[in-house]
Amino acid sequence: MECLEAIRERRSIRKFKDKTVGKEMLDALLNAAQMAPSAGNLQARDFVVLTYDTSKQKIAKAALDMPFIGKAPLVIIAVANMERSSQKYGSRGTLYSIQDASAAVMNLLLAAHSLGLAACWIGAFDEHAVRELLKLPPRTMPVAIIPVGYSDEKPQAPARMGLDKVVHRETW
Repeated sequence: MECLEAIRERRSIRKFKDKTVGKEMLDALLNAAQMAPSAGNLQARDFVVLTYDTSKQKIAKAALDMPFIGKAPLVIIAVANMERSSQKYGSRGTLYSIQDASAAVMNLLLAAHSLGLAACWIGAFDEHAVRELLKLPPRTMPVAIIPVGYSDEKPQAPARMGLDKVVHRETW
């Protein structure tokens, strides 16, 4: 699939078929995420992969009670590793690790679409609850919860603002 086509056609999917995502597909997604740009090439992001129903349901509850997350065959949590980035960049490392994780999430979403999978970027969750459930170490931060599977819906493209509303030349 051509890159621009994947960008245009990708949708946030919240309804999945009851079909397992194989290890090869999972590995392809994680490799695509890991190929994202990274400040200083420190790769200050980590991924927690959930496949057990009980784990997925607990994360769905922590995500402000979004049951569709628990029904996805696979859930990946992108985690900013502030410790890794801050060793080189000091306090700016926090921002850079969040950027590293965010870039990885976008790569993962586009890779999922190009492989015939569907996913959704979830940013609404109780950070403390997710941190505890995943036993995240200090100086890390969950950035996104990404349910992944085979789509069982075909949503229309959401409207986008025109470039004239969001692009500024030279100054704001």
